[in-house]
Amino acid sequence: MNDFGLKRIRILLGFFVVCTAVLGWRLFDKQVTMHVAYAAQAQNQYSIKKSVPAERGKIYSSDSMLLAANSRLYDLMVIPNYIKSTDQMNVAQTLAPYVGQSASDIFNLINNDKYYIPPLKRKMTEQEGHKIADLKLKGVSVIAESVRSYPQGQLASQVLGFVDTSGNGKYGLEGYFNDDLKGVGGQIFGSGDTQGRMFDVNSQVEAQNGADLYLTIDSNIQYQAEQVLYEAVQKYQSDNGSIIICDPNTGAILAMANFPTYDPNDYNKVDDQSVFNNIAVNNAWEPGSVFKPLIMAAAIDQGKVQPDTKNTFAESVKVDRYTIETSTKKAYGEETMTQVLENSDNVAMVWISGLLGRDSMYQYIKNFGFGRKAGIELDTEAAGNVANVKNWSNSQTATMAFGQGVTATPLQVLMATVAMANGGKLLQPYIVSKIVRPDGKIDQTQPKVITQVVRQDTAQKVDQMMVAVVDNGHGRPARVTGYSIAGKTGTAQVPKPGSGYYEDRFNGSFVGFAPAQNPKFAMIIRMDNPKAVAWAEDSAAPAFGEMSKWLFNYMGIAPDRKQP
Repeated sequence: MNDFGLKRIRILLGFFVVCTAVLGWRLFDKQVTMHVAYAAQAQNQYSIKKSVPAERGKIYSSDSMLLAANSRLYDLMVIPNYIKSTDQMNVAQTLAPYVGQSASDIFNLINNDKYYIPPLKRKMTEQEGHKIADLKLKGVSVIAESVRSYPQGQLASQVLGFVDTSGNGKYGLEGYFNDDLKGVGGQIFGSGDTQGRMFDVNSQVEAQNGADLYLTIDSNIQYQAEQVLYEAVQKYQSDNGSIIICDPNTGAILAMANFPTYDPNDYNKVDDQSVFNNIAVNNAWEPGSVFKPLIMAAAIDQGKVQPDTKNTFAESVKVDRYTIETSTKKAYGEETMTQVLENSDNVAMVWISGLLGRDSMYQYIKNFGFGRKAGIELDTEAAGNVANVKNWSNSQTATMAFGQGVTATPLQVLMATVAMANGGKLLQPYIVSKIVRPDGKIDQTQPKVITQVVRQDTAQKVDQMMVAVVDNGHGRPARVTGYSIAGKTGTAQVPKPGSGYYEDRFNGSFVGFAPAQNPKFAMIIRMDNPKAVAWAEDSAAPAFGEMSKWLFNYMGIAPDRKQP
């Protein structure tokens, strides 16, 4: 063999050596260096992870009525690719009575090779779902879905809120306690085929169900409050209204009703989404004369006046460039402070504001809880508005003394008034009595005193002044024979956007508690823009009396006055 031939052999041998080295390195890289990555990739091809949803916690009233539960509904799924062409018509004919469609329409849907078509029927009952599952039709399955349900329909709907299609709570308790109610979903890890079907379970992380809520609301009181409110709104042609009833000794909410309302089972059918808002805690308004007992309490607490302090007042008073008049545009002449509340005299309250001074008045208003959220466990609560005292003009100071120029929610006004019922203590309102965790742990709510707003003797004096309002003043329509009721009416002008007030729009309210000396309940009723009557004494006060009469009977409260 010549040199040329040897050279060619050496070149070929070198080429084979290089190729062998390269292939060896690639094999080593695949088997050793990249082993972990390829093993993980192979594992992922045949490992399946499926989510296991947690069951949402239930909500109960104080008398154990189920208010929010979970229903199991079913979607009917069909995979055409899994059904033999010779069986398609038979499947269509079998499913037709359950679906409410003709066999030919169903056949046209499933006569293809698709892996997915939309569910033939959604939200079937558990009974319907089981019937179809028992048919054991190839390519046909029913998929269970947990759906939030509200067995009592509209009852306390704005307190409860609802759960949206993503499983998240919205508004009310559902929104506020969403994380507690929702729980934590679990997972199943297993082996599956290339089509994603699991055939073996390797491990499982158990789902942690949500906590159950037990409310302070009594379903019977809630139902009656909603009835009284509905009838009052219809009778007095109000735009809307609300009622809150609480225990004045603890701050526990016994009922909270609004109108208009809705059925949370059909929340998606609501046209005006503002109905989801709980106006008892969300909608701040200028409360008007229901504010007067609070300012009077501040003046008494500061030693500026006493219930029998007298003065003479005209029909109007000029403050800055504004003229403030009595509601009747007549002078009441000489009045005691008790008569000032009986007559709901705006001019006299301007005088009271002057005695207090803006700094002292501002501090009491803040101490009564205005300008900040009351702190109830409900989503979308509003704080209302109290302007910084540095910005108060003389006219603003004057009008705030009778509840104009300051905004508050019905809940804030009620809790401030409750301080007159319990010896001067501002209480934290609450609507959940306990939270029961899945592990059995119980979080019990304890009544909480936020602050001592006024002295006990001050509260007792204002208590008696408010009794006089119901016995002798504008609150007379709220009277119930045989019982002492402390209360105050409020008729407030509705502010225009920007500035000024409407001449023909008023909001009426009544706030009070009973029996006056040993209160068992406190209540506020608000009626927005009643068109059949002008004054709160003709709308909110009668509704307060009607609801109080029912409560005396339901709660077994003995009369504290001799029958006439």
